[in-house]
Amino acid sequence: MTQAVVAVNELIGERVRQHRTARGWTLDELADRSRVSRRMLITIEHGAGNPSIATLLRISDALAVGLPVLVDVQRPRALTVTPAGDAPVLWHGPSGGQAQLVAGTEPPDVVELWDWVLQPGEEHTSDPHSAGTRELLLVLQGEVDLRVGDSTERLAVGDSAAFAGDVAHGYATPADAATPARFALTVFQPHAGGGRR
Repeated sequence: MTQAVVAVNELIGERVRQHRTARGWTLDELADRSRVSRRMLITIEHGAGNPSIATLLRISDALAVGLPVLVDVQRPRALTVTPAGDAPVLWHGPSGGQAQLVAGTEPPDVVELWDWVLQPGEEHTSDPHSAGTRELLLVLQGEVDLRVGDSTERLAVGDSAAFAGDVAHGYATPADAATPARFALTVFQPHAGGGRR
């Protein structure tokens, strides 16, 4: 793992432990509430794990804090600027793709702004988020196959989509694509912490 990944994982572990202990919860209680194993929580809290986005979402929901609270280095202010290259990378694709959480808000209504890059043939699938979650996607480069439930749409540069995030969904770049795909993704989760389905 790179030094930056280790630093992000240590920060996440510290924040999880901080919010868990502030609630007076044991690791077992957080495991029950988040549906994440006690062993995985120990690994995360020690900054040794590389948890998936889905795992972090389950933990942030259980703690009722929203994902940005677990990964933001800075506490919220009237203006928070994240310099290019400083946002945490929370997903790494097998061919070099990545997803960065570049900005976010705190509960009760959490908004996340993501910068995604998918190399040709890469994909990311997501379980349904909490009820009422909506997502917005804007293709900045290449082509993206957007799957929402049983429907799939191919989006090109400049195309955008609004869709339900509370159903299974995913993003992919065609295997024969000439270039990587890059897209901006906004996730709106009302009443964060109510638990994902």
